[in-house]
Amino acid sequence: MQRYTKPAMVLHWLIALLIVAAFTMGLVMVDIPGFTPTKLKYFSWHKWMGVTVLLLAAVRLLWRHGNRPPPHPASMAQWQVKAADVTHVLLYVLMFAVPLSGYLYTTAAGVPVVYLGLFQIPAAFAADPALKAVLKPVHYWLNMAMAALVVLHVAAALKHQFVDRDDVLKRMLP
Repeated sequence: MQRYTKPAMVLHWLIALLIVAAFTMGLVMVDIPGFTPTKLKYFSWHKWMGVTVLLLAAVRLLWRHGNRPPPHPASMAQWQVKAADVTHVLLYVLMFAVPLSGYLYTTAAGVPVVYLGLFQIPAAFAADPALKAVLKPVHYWLNMAMAALVVLHVAAALKHQFVDRDDVLKRMLP
């Protein structure tokens, strides 16, 4: 059985954890009424996780470019191979699009992003209430698309593990 490289595994699981945490934090923070210190703290953490996902996704994409993943099992139907490939491409696109849309939304809102409380990421443009109104649902729906694809990805991995028993999941486990 061919496996993913250790750096690919670490990046996969770290990014997965951060995506789930940022998504959960996003759902929790928007339901906090008013403008409280807790809500502000959660927004900061959410942004930090988003920036970190963006940075790690860039590293992961570079790593993948130089270190090809193991081939799909020969037993996989061609439609499943295509579906897996499309899903992976879309996940990579969303690992960039979701944090970037959040950054642009925050910029349009006129709120700075101070990464890990250490340094401010420069704003891409001046605050723009009209653009903020457009970017808020864009960020939301990109997140919903990411959540749906993550659920599909996990379901497919579990299907391969427990139904097909073809070691697809084991290739990504440390």
